Amino acid sequence: MVGHNARVTRQPVPLPAEHIPPGTADWRTPDAQRWLAAVPARWAHPLWALLALVASLIWDMEAAPVAPCTSAHPCGTDWLGLGMAVVLVLTLYWVWRQPRLALAGLATTLAGFAMDGGFTAALGEPSALAFLMAAAFTAAGLVHRLAVSVRQRALALEAAGPVAQPLPAAARTFRRGRFSFALTALLLAVAGFGYWQAQQVVDAYEERAAGATHLSGRVTALKEDDDGIGILKVEADGRTYRFETAFPEDFPVDSRVDIVVDGDWAALVAEPYDAFGWELLVLVGSVAGLAFLANGVDGRTRSQRLRRGPLPVLHVLVREGQDDGRTWVFAADDPEGLRPILHFHSLYAFEDEDEDGDEDGDGLDAGDGPAAVVELGKVTEILRGEDPPQPLREAVLYGVPYVGAEVAFVARDDADDADDAEVSVECSVTAVKPAVPRLVELGPQRRKRMNPRRSVDEITAGMTPTAGPRVWTAHGFSRAVGLGLLLVQGGGIWVTLDEGPSWTWLWLAVGLPWLVTAVATALTWRITADRDGLWVTGAWRVRQVPWNVITSVRHSDDGIRVGRAKDSPVELSPTGWAWLERRLAREPHAGRAVEELQVLLLRPELRPLEEAPTGRQGVPVGPPLVALSVLWGVAVLLLL
Repeated sequence: MVGHNARVTRQPVPLPAEHIPPGTADWRTPDAQRWLAAVPARWAHPLWALLALVASLIWDMEAAPVAPCTSAHPCGTDWLGLGMAVVLVLTLYWVWRQPRLALAGLATTLAGFAMDGGFTAALGEPSALAFLMAAAFTAAGLVHRLAVSVRQRALALEAAGPVAQPLPAAARTFRRGRFSFALTALLLAVAGFGYWQAQQVVDAYEERAAGATHLSGRVTALKEDDDGIGILKVEADGRTYRFETAFPEDFPVDSRVDIVVDGDWAALVAEPYDAFGWELLVLVGSVAGLAFLANGVDGRTRSQRLRRGPLPVLHVLVREGQDDGRTWVFAADDPEGLRPILHFHSLYAFEDEDEDGDEDGDGLDAGDGPAAVVELGKVTEILRGEDPPQPLREAVLYGVPYVGAEVAFVARDDADDADDAEVSVECSVTAVKPAVPRLVELGPQRRKRMNPRRSVDEITAGMTPTAGPRVWTAHGFSRAVGLGLLLVQGGGIWVTLDEGPSWTWLWLAVGLPWLVTAVATALTWRITADRDGLWVTGAWRVRQVPWNVITSVRHSDDGIRVGRAKDSPVELSPTGWAWLERRLAREPHAGRAVEELQVLLLRPELRPLEEAPTGRQGVPVGPPLVALSVLWGVAVLLLL
C-alpha cells in the first residue's frame, strides 16, 4: 500500500465538534481488526476463478469438434452464439468486479452449455467436465464473497451502534453513473453499427445468390497464401474458380462443393461471405457497452441507497494516498496511521450541484468549479515534485462499510493552518475495498510488504511487564522446515548406505552434521528471557547471554542472531521460512520474537523479574538426534 505508511510528526487535522453528530462511535482498532479479519479467503480471490474458467474453456474449445461448413449448413452469421460469447466474456469480467452479476452470467452460460449438450458430453469428455468443475469452483467463490460482505456489514453496524444520522446536504445531491451511461450509449451505438453492416453483407449475398446460377464443382487444388489464407481451385461447368476459405480442412482435394455464379462473381455456398470483422466489432462494442452500463447502474443504485435514509456513522481518521489519490481509512485510535482498514477513490460533493449531478460513477471526471481547481493544484505540485505527504484528518464516515459498498465522509481539507481549513464532504466513486495484502504486488508496494516495520511503541503496547520468564520457541513453519529436513536426512542415509561402501559415504560424513544441526534447531529452538539475560537453546547446548553484553538482536536469512560485545554472536538457524509465511499473509514467528527481544533490550522495565528455572531454559536435541540417525543407519544396513 502506498500513501498510508508515511510517518508524520503533526497530529491529525481535527474536525470541528459541530460536524461530529452526537453519539458518533469511534471505530477503534479491535473492532476494525475484526472487520478486516472477515475479508474473503484467499482461495476465493477472483484470479483463481478466472484462471480456472479460462483454462477450462480453452481446453474445451480445443477438444470439442467443430462442425464443418457444408452446403446444407453454411458458415454464416451466428447471432445466438455471438450473444452467448458476449455473456461469457461479461461473466469473466463480472467475476472480478460484480459477484451478483457474475452469478447470473454463470447461470446463463451453464444454461447455454446444457442446451448445446455440454452436460451429456461431460460424462465422456474430460474437457467438458473440467469446465463444469471450474464453474462450480467459481460459483462457490462468488457465494463466499457475498457472504463475507454480509458479515462485514454486520460487524460495521455493531461498531457504529444504534446512532443513525442523515447524509450531509452536499452528499445528497451527489450523483454517480453519468459518464458510464454516456460511454454505454457510444459503445452500444458502435455495436449496432457493426450489426447493421454485417446484415448488409448478408442481405447483399442473399439478394445476388437468389438470381445466380447454382453449380456443383470439384476441388482440384488447395494451398495457402503468404498470409495463411486457404485458396481453393474449383472446376465447374468447364471453368476454374478460385475461392478464399477460412477452413481449408473442410474442402479436401477431389471433394464436391456447391457454388453460385453470377457473371464474374462467384461464391462458395458453404462459406458464402465473410462478416467476421463486423461480428468482432459487435462483440467488442456489446461487451464494453454492457460492462459500462452495469457499472453505471450499480454505482447509481448504491448511491441512491446511500441517500435513502439515516445512516450509521463512525468516527475515523482518513488520509489521501500520494501515488493514486485513494482515500485510506484508519481507526480513530491510530493517530500515526499504521494500520489502514479500507480504501476507495472519492470526489468532493457541493451543495450547489443540480439534481441531475455532474459526477460520474467511475471516478473519471473530477467535475467543474472548486473541485477542478483543487485537482489542478495537486497535479501541478506533483509535477514539480512539491507534493508533501498528506496528513491524517479526523473524519466522520457515513454509511455501512463493507466490500463493494458506497460511503461518504466529512473532514477538514488539508491546510498549513488547521483553523483556516474548510470542512468538506466527499463521496466514494469506487467501491470500498479492505486494506489487505494484494495477491500480487510489485515495486515499492511489494518491498514494503516483504519488509514490514512496526514502531517500538506499537510493539511495546502489546507487551505487559511480567514477573516470570518470557519464552519464544519453534512454532508452525519452523517445525515444518525441521520435519522436511528430517525426511531429507533419512532419505539421504538410505540412498547412500543402499549403494554399499563407496566414496559417497564421504558426502554423508560431511553433510550429516549440518543436517542434524539444522533439523534440531528448526524443531526445538528456544529463547528464554529472565532478569539476568537470555537463555538461547540451539542444537547442541544452551547458552546464557547477559543483558549487559547484548549489542543487538536481528532476524535475517531465516535465522536469529544475538550480538555480543567482545565475543562472537550466538546464532540460531533455521528458525522458519519467512518468505513463505509472508506470502501466506502471516507474520513470521521468528521475526516477531526478534521485535519483542529488541524491545526488552531497549526497555529494561519490561524485562522479567525472576530467574528462569532449569526446566524453562530448554533442552538441546542434537545428541538424541545423532543417536536416532545412527540407529536408522544400522537399520538400513541390516535391511540390505
